[in-house]
Amino acid sequence: MRWKGDRQSKNVEDRRSSSGGLSGGVIGGGGIGLLLIVLFSLFFSGGNIDLGSLLGSENSPTTTQQPTGTDEQKEFASVVFGHLEDYWNAEFKQPEYAQYQQSYENPTLVLYSGSVRSACGQASSAVGPFYCPGDQKVYLDLSFQEELSQRFGATGDFAMAYVIAHEVGHHVQYELGTSDKMERLRSRLSEKQYNRYSVALELQADYFAGCFARYLANKTYQGQPILEVGDIDEAIQAANQIGDDTLQQEAQGYVVPDSFTHGTSEQRADWFKRGYQYGDLKHGDTFSTYNLSL
Repeated sequence: MRWKGDRQSKNVEDRRSSSGGLSGGVIGGGGIGLLLIVLFSLFFSGGNIDLGSLLGSENSPTTTQQPTGTDEQKEFASVVFGHLEDYWNAEFKQPEYAQYQQSYENPTLVLYSGSVRSACGQASSAVGPFYCPGDQKVYLDLSFQEELSQRFGATGDFAMAYVIAHEVGHHVQYELGTSDKMERLRSRLSEKQYNRYSVALELQADYFAGCFARYLANKTYQGQPILEVGDIDEAIQAANQIGDDTLQQEAQGYVVPDSFTHGTSEQRADWFKRGYQYGDLKHGDTFSTYNLSL
């Protein structure tokens, strides 16, 4: 991906030199690291898990972290975020979005090291990138790019761009009112039933990431295409490596489909590719595809 020197988003908070305490709530969206934590904890604890202890508590001490990530990684994330702002602001002016609202409010990208306080609670970097609907911010420890490459085998800068675009996809769902509808369903459905909706939510965020990739495929920077050969393959590889089935197989040696919350590797890659193919809102209704009614 060509990006060096391109416009950087101004909606970026760099908190890499400090971390804070807890402010109640539940993390929204799909933290890849959180999924892994839950899977490994379930496996080694015989099925008993306390998410509160994983995400932190009000009594957790405040610590100072050494900044992670390079200035180049920060610039890259800021450029990707800038492109996402351009794309979604333009998209929300299209007629198909008129039934939802007339404007799009940009989210904020928060860069942190080790742990961070959000409106959704305190989280460690082990949770991975996540979106918090409580403050409309995407949280990212830049060290995740190395983990994405070394642990998940998803190399290349566009693998990271896919992850950021996926999390912004959750903000789009917040803007569309989808997140609020999901929250109302949470108390009415069993865990198994709600998991199906969670999968649809995550796959739609993958679809939106594909739409963003399609947008970039038609853009140039300094006279050259922004996307380079292999970029789309990098995103697809990342999607393939973080499916529920792949992660569960790695964690415990078998899969439990009823516990899926993000979708299989094949589903995640397919919905990204579908977004890249169509690039519109109507083809991204994952809920109708799985006969789910919001």
